[in-house]
Amino acid sequence: MVGKVLAIVSQKGGVGKTTTAVNLAAAFARRGMRTVLVDVDPQGSVRYGIGLRQGTPTPGITEYLTGERALQEVLLATPLAALKVLVAGGIADQGDHLDFQRQVTAPGVLDELFGDLAARADIIVVDTPPGLGGIVRRVLEASAHALVPLQCEPLALQTTPQILRGLQDIVATNEALALEGMLLTMYEQDNPMSARVAEYVRASLPEDLVFDREVPRTPAVVEASAAGQPVVLRDPDDAASGAYVAIAGVLRERMR
Repeated sequence: MVGKVLAIVSQKGGVGKTTTAVNLAAAFARRGMRTVLVDVDPQGSVRYGIGLRQGTPTPGITEYLTGERALQEVLLATPLAALKVLVAGGIADQGDHLDFQRQVTAPGVLDELFGDLAARADIIVVDTPPGLGGIVRRVLEASAHALVPLQCEPLALQTTPQILRGLQDIVATNEALALEGMLLTMYEQDNPMSARVAEYVRASLPEDLVFDREVPRTPAVVEASAAGQPVVLRDPDDAASGAYVAIAGVLRERMR
């Protein structure tokens, strides 16, 4: 277990998991924290959030695991001096992910990787695949902190108990793992359903388990994603940017 690792996990896709990972990493870096964003999701979506387009061969964790590249060769620079990224690499363009899963979940592999990264960084943000499969469980076993993005839609009411049970199971093998909180995403203030879901989640869970601030659904987030940029950099004055920056500040204090 590495104390500097923050795992971003969710029961299902499409809840803003990668957007959250990318923007929190950028927000940490803007605060001057040496940050590494790691993508262990075989879909490799992080590369688009930082401006790497499909068709551009970019070595990453795949090539590191196979021994084709050393760690310093796959750590990519970004427009933020304090932020480096380890993308998924070649696995993102392959249909078969079994070998990748075996390599990532092999005993000691992530512990060694996170340990090496921790020597270079103040915080490591890890974007994981949806669900609680082998890769996610292994990441959580090697992490000290976890954050769960939760979209403000009715399905969230069903997935929340599942992800909490899964995290409780993992704590049995990693007692140092702390659930920093559930982050309500894609919140629409003028949508009664969105507001009801947020209200229900807050009423159903302990107060300290849900972040006070929601991340709103704004046009700026969509535009930033299309442009391959974190919204906290592209539009710092946007409400979603403000939410991510505020959450990063809370996490920074907690993880000190």
